[in-house]
Amino acid sequence: MLRNRITSRRSISSSVSALANYGKPQNPAIDTTVKMRIQPIKREGETMEIKRARLIYQSRKRGILESDLLLSRFAKKYLNEFTEAELDEYDRLLDEPDWDIYYWATKNYDVTPLPDKWKDSKILKMLQEDAKNDDREILRMPELDLEQK
Repeated sequence: MLRNRITSRRSISSSVSALANYGKPQNPAIDTTVKMRIQPIKREGETMEIKRARLIYQSRKRGILESDLLLSRFAKKYLNEFTEAELDEYDRLLDEPDWDIYYWATKNYDVTPLPDKWKDSKILKMLQEDAKNDDREILRMPELDLEQK
C-alpha cells in the first residue's frame, strides 16, 4: 500500500514537472559562434589526368543544382586547358561550401561576402564571367565524355 502511494506520487510529480515545461524549449540554446569545418583531403601524387577527372566529377556532383549547372559547364569548357596551378586553384575553390561558390559566381556578395583569399582569383573571375550567361542560353548539364583517353 505504501509502495503504491510512493509510486503514484512519483508519477504525479513527474507529470506536474512535464506540464510545467510544456511549450518551453527542451534543448539548450545553440551557440552560433561555433563553426566547424571539415578539412579537405590532401591528395599527393595525383596525376593531372586523374585530378581533371576528379574535378569534373566534383563539379557535377555538388549537392545543389545551381552549383552543379554552373560548375559542370565551367569545367567542361575550361578544365582541359588549365595548367597544374590553375587546377590546384580550382580544386581549392571546390573545397568551399556550395552556396558560397554559387553566390560568389553570381556576384551576390550581400548574401555571402567574398573572402579576401578569393578577391584576386583568376579562376573565380573566369567562373563569374561564365556565370553571366551573356548569350542567355538555357543551362543544361553537359554530357559526360565517357571516352578513355
